[in-house]
Amino acid sequence: LATAIEEDARYLVGMVENLLALTRLVQQDFTLRLEPELLEDVIAEAVQITSRRAAHHDLRAEMPESLLMARMDARLMVQVLVNLLDNAVKYTPEGTSIRVRALADGPWVRLEVADNGPGIREQEQAGIFDMFHSAEIKKGDGRRGMGLGLALCRSIVQAHGGQIEVYANLPQGAIFSLTLPRHD
Repeated sequence: LATAIEEDARYLVGMVENLLALTRLVQQDFTLRLEPELLEDVIAEAVQITSRRAAHHDLRAEMPESLLMARMDARLMVQVLVNLLDNAVKYTPEGTSIRVRALADGPWVRLEVADNGPGIREQEQAGIFDMFHSAEIKKGDGRRGMGLGLALCRSIVQAHGGQIEVYANLPQGAIFSLTLPRHD
């Protein structure tokens, strides 16, 4: 009973955090706190936050050999990664792998969250970042998201001047990929 209560409380805290962040982003006077940040630190924080919920998954961070930096609001970017990791945990079976990686992509840095779960149907990929979109995958616990997490991710990434997309992780799974302007 205590575990169920704790899980429900964490679920509600995450939902409230998403609502608050989305509200802040749509305010006219909101400004990002942009600083050069080491991607390895941002990824490590997001993985640490998610690691307990991902205890039954193979969660790993893959970092490039060279240091990668991007100008970002680290608090918001950690929230983006936590949302993506939480979705991977939520929609993939236990025992599947979840990878977070950063790589240089010309004047950009690319962050990817990849899993080898059931994937996202191609017809659903187009609207997955829309507000109030909720996945059609049925979960045993009956808990559905409000469809704010990925909309928030898109808003945050776009506010940073980047883009976010989803595509198939062949042979199975999904890859969420986002770009941010690189800082050298």
